[in-house]
Amino acid sequence: MKSRLSGVRPWLAAAILIVVIGLESPVEASGSFNDFDQTTISPLEKAKYFSDKKIGVGADEEQCSERVYEFRKRVQEKGGPTLGVEPTVGLGAALLIFLLVGTFAAGIAQAFQMVRKHVYHDADNLDTAFDAGGKVSIGLTATTIVSQWTWSATLLQSSTVASKYGISGPYWYAGGATIQIILFAVLSIMLKTRAPGAKTFLQVIKARFGKRTHIVFCVFAFFTNLIVMMSLTIAGTAVLNSLVKDLSPELAAMLLASVIGGYTLIGGLGATFYVSYFNTALIFILILMLVAEVFYNPFNNPDNPFGSSANVFDFISCWKAPEGNREDSYLTFYSSGGLVFGIVNIVGNFGTVFCDQAYWQSSVAAKPLQGVWGFITGGLTWFAIPFSLATTMGLAYLGMSSAQGAPLLTDADISKGLAAPLVAQKLLGETGEYAMLFLILMAVMSTGSAEVIAVASIIIYDVYQAYIEPFRKDLKSGHCIICAMPTKAAYSNDPNAEICSCPSANRCQGCKEDNLRRAKHEGLVKPHYECAIHKDYKSYQEHLLNYKNWCIVLCTFMSIPLCLFCWAVNLDLAWTYYFTGILIASSVVPIALSIVWARATAAGMIAGVIGGCACGMTVWLSYAAQFEGGLSPSVFVKNTGRENPMLAGNISAIAMGATLAILVSLCTRRAMSKEEVEAEWEKTRDIDNPLSPWVQVYKGALNLEESD
Repeated sequence: MKSRLSGVRPWLAAAILIVVIGLESPVEASGSFNDFDQTTISPLEKAKYFSDKKIGVGADEEQCSERVYEFRKRVQEKGGPTLGVEPTVGLGAALLIFLLVGTFAAGIAQAFQMVRKHVYHDADNLDTAFDAGGKVSIGLTATTIVSQWTWSATLLQSSTVASKYGISGPYWYAGGATIQIILFAVLSIMLKTRAPGAKTFLQVIKARFGKRTHIVFCVFAFFTNLIVMMSLTIAGTAVLNSLVKDLSPELAAMLLASVIGGYTLIGGLGATFYVSYFNTALIFILILMLVAEVFYNPFNNPDNPFGSSANVFDFISCWKAPEGNREDSYLTFYSSGGLVFGIVNIVGNFGTVFCDQAYWQSSVAAKPLQGVWGFITGGLTWFAIPFSLATTMGLAYLGMSSAQGAPLLTDADISKGLAAPLVAQKLLGETGEYAMLFLILMAVMSTGSAEVIAVASIIIYDVYQAYIEPFRKDLKSGHCIICAMPTKAAYSNDPNAEICSCPSANRCQGCKEDNLRRAKHEGLVKPHYECAIHKDYKSYQEHLLNYKNWCIVLCTFMSIPLCLFCWAVNLDLAWTYYFTGILIASSVVPIALSIVWARATAAGMIAGVIGGCACGMTVWLSYAAQFEGGLSPSVFVKNTGRENPMLAGNISAIAMGATLAILVSLCTRRAMSKEEVEAEWEKTRDIDNPLSPWVQVYKGALNLEESD
């Protein structure tokens, strides 16, 4: 430990290691994990990368700098090159980190609940749990988007593509995943103006296209949450098992699940906004620390071969890139592999944003205009995280491999996302190891909690409330859910039919008396509602609120077997990341059309999402079957994970999904008049909760006049 910390000032180490003082002794644990055992790199593998002359345009057989030769000689004198990440963090120290971080997050969640109850006197109801009151500001929306979009895969996969393709990798990763967030701002304002009362995007689908289309999109929404959780858990457990001694994958998965579920259960969506603020701040601080160490070496660490961008350039220019990079150089944007990744990244991330209820949840929680600027600001701010981290850690990995004259990781370990943890360990010792643990933990917490709430909201609003136990079965469109009468004369076939006259809950005298009586009650079990108009529906909503808690617990613990399944079948981070678009990208354009295009039809939506997915899967598997071994179990992950089949499948899925959705809709619905268009959007504006009507919530932001 002393040798690894020789170049690091004590105060810097103390900033991260303060929580683990006195816990450096190893703790035994049941189970073992052998995926990170040390092996050796063959001479043939070394020859693929090694060079004693500079590589790239204008190198002209120029010899490597003296600094490169000096470090390579030093490595040989110390016993030769090393390979792999060595787990050195004690299990006790890691457990204490999890405990303190989880306690901190739970404390913020509880504080949020108390402030909301005693200061702002917000109602503790179902909608508030899922939309945080619907009045979140620009700053909190932006930090939440940054935190949610900073997956553990963001921190690891971005460094992986940098170590594979060079400087083009970080740009394609960051740029290819920023576009979607900024474009989503358009859908955010469209949702707020055309369906202000919706809590999920699936409610819009159901209101416009009916039950069958709604069920299809529910399935794809669950697929999206499933694959995002797979990426989170694969990346999180890979880092934990690579850095922490005696940590089994089962225990790692359980620790991640407990941290995610704890504060999410306590605070709901609102708490995640505030925890995300602290997570984002800490992520930026840790990234800046790693950038300073690589490019400046402020403490003259003798194990750091860099210290300036010129030194980084010298080492990487003496390390050969794989076939596809111009002049075999990592320092070029002319990279076919980088371009393929960029396209797949753009396509896949459209699916993980547009089809992920977590981002619609942030849109629902924000005020209309603030939500737009929050998404734009968050997207631009997020760009700096993968771009700076991947450029730093990915290029540092290549430079350090050049410095020892052999790769520091096998191809399999690079695909697992271990380039960044390795660089942190090599350059900063235990400080770097704890920094990576904190980075990954923050990322898993933020995104994981958002996904858990997203799944819970879909289960509550779009499964349980819609099909399993609706408050009123066979309720007609445009009719009040409380009295079952039409809300407007246009929704009734009888012109003399009685129209709903139910007062809103905040104007109902019976509700005011209920609220006062329950507020004064000090026991755990609150008195029953007695309002003659709203008591049954309020009791039903309270029942759903309790059911929400069970959904969060269940979704959290379901991530454990999901994680272990991924390890059992040997799915790595890169495979999961590439596969995302093939599975869900076909839903991107249909979902957008459901919000912006009145002429879209149920047939078009179903044809687009199912036809696009089937086309993408067919193209992907057909292409992969052409390689040696075909689709046999022994080589299935290897062949299907190749770049070209993944590229073909991703493009086919999104293109066919868009084409079918548009063409089938045009064929199944004639041109619409202005009255028909207005009637179509009236369906989505009818999505509402009579206890907190959207007209009351957004009448100021949308310049509305509230009727009695």
